[in-house]
Amino acid sequence: MLIGYMRVSTDGDRQSTDLQRDALISVGIDERNIFEDKASGAKDDRVGLVQVLEYVKSGDTLVVWKLDRLGRSLQHLIEIVNKLKAKGVGFKSLTEGMDTSIPSGELLFHVFGALAQFERSLIKERVNAGLAAAKKRGRIGGRPRAIPQEKMEAIVEALNNGMSKAAVCRTFEVKRSTLIDTLNRMKKA
Repeated sequence: MLIGYMRVSTDGDRQSTDLQRDALISVGIDERNIFEDKASGAKDDRVGLVQVLEYVKSGDTLVVWKLDRLGRSLQHLIEIVNKLKAKGVGFKSLTEGMDTSIPSGELLFHVFGALAQFERSLIKERVNAGLAAAKKRGRIGGRPRAIPQEKMEAIVEALNNGMSKAAVCRTFEVKRSTLIDTLNRMKKA
């Protein structure tokens, strides 16, 4: 059975699902089997998407008007289509002409997956190269220290002279959890 899913980014009169609905109906999807969302693709909590993924069963094909209507990113799209495949459900995108139930559509989808993996690898490589270049120049990445070095030296001295952690927190205006986390990090270093 063909099941449809459609999404527009905003609720209200500015955007309509009419174009998507007409396209889905034109390929033979019963209007009662069309799920929809009126929410940004970036949102994780799309009720219609959750419902359609629960509704489809082995032998069905989920049809969308365009790929970007389903996933918020290429990686998210790949995750959804892999979930569908695991359930024995096909996937079809009308605009891109992708149909995972035929060999060429399956190949195209795998190419998309390989491109997504390649993109992730490139991003990781650029981040690591940037961190190495910064380290070479004496800059260290990461979160700034919660307690400056000078202040921490004074705190350690006060603690070594018998001052309680509670008194140190009041005197140096430091949260107890921050003090404890910093002391633990110093022990590990």
